[in-house]
Amino acid sequence: MDFSLDAKQQELVNLAREIAQKEIAPRALDIDKSGVMDEDLLHILKQSGMTQLAVPKEYGGAGLDLLTGAMISEELAKGCAGVATVCAANSLASFPILIGGTDEQKKEYFDCLNAGGISCFALTEPGAGSDAGAVSCRAKKVDGGYVLNGTKCFITNAPICDKITLFANTRESGGIRGLTVFTVDRNTPGISIGKEEDKMGIRASATSEIIFDDCFVPASARIGREGMGFRIAMQTLETSRPVVGAISVGIAQAALENAIHYAHQRKQFGQKIASFEMVQEMIANMVTKTEAARALVYKACWLQMHGDKQASMFSAMSKCFASDVAMEVTTTAVQVMGGNGYSRENPNEKYMRDAKIM
Repeated sequence: MDFSLDAKQQELVNLAREIAQKEIAPRALDIDKSGVMDEDLLHILKQSGMTQLAVPKEYGGAGLDLLTGAMISEELAKGCAGVATVCAANSLASFPILIGGTDEQKKEYFDCLNAGGISCFALTEPGAGSDAGAVSCRAKKVDGGYVLNGTKCFITNAPICDKITLFANTRESGGIRGLTVFTVDRNTPGISIGKEEDKMGIRASATSEIIFDDCFVPASARIGREGMGFRIAMQTLETSRPVVGAISVGIAQAALENAIHYAHQRKQFGQKIASFEMVQEMIANMVTKTEAARALVYKACWLQMHGDKQASMFSAMSKCFASDVAMEVTTTAVQVMGGNGYSRENPNEKYMRDAKIM
């Protein structure tokens, strides 16, 4: 099992690290306070290819494998998990197109992303979260296409999107057999963006409702056959879980590094708190769990890339474990810093809030 990168892949990971350090981290606290993504930063992400991580070579992208994409997401998350989420959501919305789209659909969709477009993955509804089969957004077949009606909620990137990867039901009775995927332009008549969420964490990432009101889309907007949506959704989520794990590892690593730096600066009883055995034990546990989470995420990516029969299990395990580690490590990092860790002037407080969503 080899996690090494070639020169081109390493160059892109290094670029992500540089952007995180020089462009994302200095803006992160201000973006967190305002809850509004920095337009200049978003432009930098688009120009550098960070919003096109899932675009294949044949459609003008870098053709990155899942492991390289996860490593890039980890680096971006060290700067700000919300910013990393904006980029990762573009990949999430791309996976159904890669799985079920025609060459023509892929070209149109990826041309938009390559031009700086933003996309969103619209599955969740007020009554359908983890239960994808409960989707009630309706796609009624009419002459030449479909009429969409319904509301999606908690949709990452919705307020800034150009493309929507939509899951709707083509059966009046609902259920997973009618779940179908569509790719829809944001400016299609009948689409409106609803209430934007004022979130606890990942506040750089815009999240809102999308409302479809007698929105007509042509039959060419359908991805795959009617009723293939549930299978496509499960494949998409299976592929994307290690990326969420990678963002979680990035959060944990950033909190860990900040806590270590503080422990070497802060003095009590005439010595650095890094010399106290209790603090050393806390940091040692943080390092161990972060490294374990990283290894599990990388293994999950490798298994996905090689079509291993255990890929689905490791995908879920990596997301579950890494997100728990992020929550534990950020909480401990706040503890290492004492009252300073609780202040909003310090990024560890932000890391702790960001970790909760993972």
